[in-house]
Amino acid sequence: MADGRFFFGGRMHLTVPEKLLRLNWGLVLLIALVGGIGLAMLYSAANGSWQPWAGKQSIRLGVAACIMIAVALVDIRVWLRLAYPVYALMLVLLVGVGMRGAVGMGAQRWIDLGVIQLQPSELMKVALVLALARYFHALDLERIGRPWRLIVPAAMVLIPAGLVLKQPDLGTALMLVLGGAAMFFLGGVRWWMFVFVGAAGGGAVPLIWRHLRDYQRARILSFLNPESDPLGAGYHGLQSKIAIGSGGEFGKGFMAGTQAHLNFLPEKQTDFVFTMFAEEFGLLGGVTLLVIYLLIFVYGFAIAFSSRNNFGRLLALGITTNFALYVVINMAMVMGLIPIVGVPLPLVSYGGTAMLTIMLGFGLLMSVYIHRDARIGRHGEEE
Repeated sequence: MADGRFFFGGRMHLTVPEKLLRLNWGLVLLIALVGGIGLAMLYSAANGSWQPWAGKQSIRLGVAACIMIAVALVDIRVWLRLAYPVYALMLVLLVGVGMRGAVGMGAQRWIDLGVIQLQPSELMKVALVLALARYFHALDLERIGRPWRLIVPAAMVLIPAGLVLKQPDLGTALMLVLGGAAMFFLGGVRWWMFVFVGAAGGGAVPLIWRHLRDYQRARILSFLNPESDPLGAGYHGLQSKIAIGSGGEFGKGFMAGTQAHLNFLPEKQTDFVFTMFAEEFGLLGGVTLLVIYLLIFVYGFAIAFSSRNNFGRLLALGITTNFALYVVINMAMVMGLIPIVGVPLPLVSYGGTAMLTIMLGFGLLMSVYIHRDARIGRHGEEE
């Protein structure tokens, strides 16, 4: 270090204060706004109390925000070099969960660290994007066009997805596959390969159906015909749609939602928090929240296209797409457009590891923005 500046690879780089000034503060404001909405809804879910959800979530949000900024300050070339080790660590943790993980709600998904119940499958979403961004960064379009070059990245997606599916956690496994497919597309994989894989996947549906758990089959069948079991498998979906519809155009008011506060609405603090939000603030509130999310997407894509290196561009696009999957799947699920798969609404739903995962992703996104002028060769060297 000399004159207060950091050197990496023999070249001078920004100091920490300069990096802080280069943070995308517009994006930080939007993240804080959505986080604040989440705290308000958790306060409402507890009938006007900070316990048991809003108080803990506020601490998590503050800690996660500090972690986000710390991740953003790390040079993007460091993240490129750490991509495979981070992915390998998450894979080891997923194996560890299968062997000695904590069991809750009939699933074995967590590692009990005392302070927090860590869910490695959530962290794997970011690790997978990081690793695939590095892999495709090192390939030109000609090599990406060779099918055998896709065996390794396909295994990088399918192995953790398979481990997560065994926990069982269909929603997270689905997000890993969709997020991986998005990275393949962004990396330049030919469209005909997607058609081939899609056809093969369609042919494998009967085999997949046989290996689903009974409750997973029940959720799919209740999605196709919710009225067939209104007090069982179809209960969540029906109550969610009733609550959203009862909110009308302008909602019933903060903490005045009857479906949520009379406990007709299950899991109102986690997967179905958007349903409670729509009941209390109506169509206008729901659209407003959706617009804020869309602005975050726009920031993410703008950051991606501002990057002068392919790794940063792929990483930013992957993180933004992964965030979009959270939003789209959760909202579609609670509105009855897709089966219920248990995906939280980012920054709004209660949960520690999901919050940490999302903020880590935003930290990487801001690292791309801060170091957008960095020139990185195909093997991580400075150009």
